[in-house]
Amino acid sequence: MADAARLRTVGDLRDLLAERLHGAVPDPLAEAREVLASLHDAPLSWSSVHAGDELIELLIDAALDAADRRIDGAPMAYATGRAAFRHLFLHVDERVLIPRPETEELVTLALSYIAPGMTVVDVGTGSGAIALSIARESGAARVIGTDISPGAIEVAEMNARAVLRTEYARTEFLEGDLLDPVGDEHVDVIVSNPPYIASGEHDALPAAVREWEPETALFGGPDGMDVIRRLVQQAALRLGAGGMLLMEIDARRSVEALACATTPQWHDRQVVPDAFGRNRFIVARRTAVAAGATART
Repeated sequence: MADAARLRTVGDLRDLLAERLHGAVPDPLAEAREVLASLHDAPLSWSSVHAGDELIELLIDAALDAADRRIDGAPMAYATGRAAFRHLFLHVDERVLIPRPETEELVTLALSYIAPGMTVVDVGTGSGAIALSIARESGAARVIGTDISPGAIEVAEMNARAVLRTEYARTEFLEGDLLDPVGDEHVDVIVSNPPYIASGEHDALPAAVREWEPETALFGGPDGMDVIRRLVQQAALRLGAGGMLLMEIDARRSVEALACATTPQWHDRQVVPDAFGRNRFIVARRTAVAAGATART
């Protein structure tokens, strides 16, 4: 193995990382390239384009630490502390879920319902990926992210400081269960990627998920539906007339998830497929009954 103290260029570091990762991952060189690209929020070709660049000690330390974490089994996003989501590069660690491509689709769906001046709530915000994307890409006047985990709120606030600009919607992150932090305020759109895995499915999850990602963000009770049921009930009280609820769900439980919104408080209920045709999202509109009131059958 090359002597780390004698490293001079990005190419040298890439090759050293590949040597370290040999035997721990299927394609060590590809992983080495991904580590360096992720640390720079850059395309995978970054280490090739900059192969001759002189190294700085900070990059060496960060890259070697990331490689060691990959060897220990950490997902790449946790190993490097970085994750790409839509137009953003975010800090992530074991306090929050790693953002998934499906959730990017949830944001696209939500944007079609968000008009200028609206107030939007992202329930279970985690890293803040949904809230910060909506703040950047919509005309919303205010975006609120809530999470029961104080660690998640810390991560979301860290990301907000890094990516928010003055022209984006006013954004804040509040600690608490589901919509409790919103209090009695009425809002226009509620978006959520809630926990929806059944507790009995723990052992069937990939090791990188069950051993690293936070259980409170993964599991939704014995049937995976506990949080979704509570969120739909609370959303009926917090949304104004015509307000929208959008949730990411387990495609295997789309019928059960849609059934949660079959009370008189909801109409225009639908299951929306993702890019792969899986029943991945629930969309429902609050009826014209005033928020907080009980609709008559």
